[in-house]
Amino acid sequence: MDLLRTTVQSYDWGSRTLLPELLGVPPTGSPQAELWMGAHPAAPSRISRGGVLTPLDRVIAEDPERELGAVTARRFGARLPFLLKLLAAEAPLSLQVHPDLAQAQAGFARENALGVPLDAAHRNYRDDQHKPEMIVALTPFRGLCGFRGAAGTADLLDSLDVPALRPYAESLRAGPERQALAEVFRAFLRPPEGLLDAVVRAVAVAAKGAAEARVVAYDRMAQAHPGDAGLLSALMLRYVELGPGEALFLGAGVPHAYLSGLGVEVMASSDNVLRCGLTSKHVDVEELTRVVRFDAPPARVLAPREEAGEEVYPAPVDDFRLSRYVLRDGAPPWRATLDAPQILLCTAGALTLASSGKSLAIRPGQAVYVPAGAGVGVEGAGTAFRATTGTAERLG
Repeated sequence: MDLLRTTVQSYDWGSRTLLPELLGVPPTGSPQAELWMGAHPAAPSRISRGGVLTPLDRVIAEDPERELGAVTARRFGARLPFLLKLLAAEAPLSLQVHPDLAQAQAGFARENALGVPLDAAHRNYRDDQHKPEMIVALTPFRGLCGFRGAAGTADLLDSLDVPALRPYAESLRAGPERQALAEVFRAFLRPPEGLLDAVVRAVAVAAKGAAEARVVAYDRMAQAHPGDAGLLSALMLRYVELGPGEALFLGAGVPHAYLSGLGVEVMASSDNVLRCGLTSKHVDVEELTRVVRFDAPPARVLAPREEAGEEVYPAPVDDFRLSRYVLRDGAPPWRATLDAPQILLCTAGALTLASSGKSLAIRPGQAVYVPAGAGVGVEGAGTAFRATTGTAERLG
């Protein structure tokens, strides 16, 4: 096993306090948005091999079967298929959606054929992978996830008392629901002149003394992204609050945005993001509307389920599997050997990990990489999250 040397991403929406508080270090005064743990080529963690700090993606590429195990290497190639993060949001992130695997492969091939550079600002597909993801709250966590029912959104639009919104509310009520959601969503991406300003003013008025947290959230979005029509699309999405330990899984085609809070996030290792708004980055309306799922399933808040001594957060993908261990001082060590790579992250307390005669003490915010086939024991008093692949099998 190896202690990961990780990278903090300082995006504008990041919290100035949440990550430093978890890590037990003084705030820098700058936003600290994400701490990455994994082998993503944009910011791979580093491990010590032969006394030299080496990027994890390079270590894996040099001997994928040894590091990943035969099953994972055959399924995903010479790459770690998941990325683990600590995510700390103080301001709303961009409203976004991710493609499914077939859409990503087709879009990536199409843009390659057109000669669009991989780093071009208007490029939609930077690789040929899908990007399902899951967030587990460590603090109270707020976000938008999936479409609200058409009738509920019509009621919300009416409550803002903006005359120009009435035709959209009428369209939502007229149905059929999927068609109505699609029509209004497309219209909101390119709103008529004056509509956004009127809605911003109405939301600001409604937020004063508002009993509903979602209304205050919309006002915060408008302030964080002035002049951004993404606010109108955001009005169509379900507002979700997670308590510590609760999770959301976000599959392909589901529009979403994180608003505030600290959480553990795991995702397929991809950069494919189609943005709907609340951003200065490229918004491709035509491609976006091909990818978005225009239905309104309930935003399902997930609780972990007990499986062989660990709490597993269920996800219908092979790219990742996320679980949690809450250990108490004096309890027997938790042990597991998998035929796939693991990353173990401490989020509370103090833990000691043992593998092949080597011992490591880790504190909140520190993580360890364990290659396939290597046994690891964890003891102490604290909380650990484990990320591995959805195909992983226990060897012992």
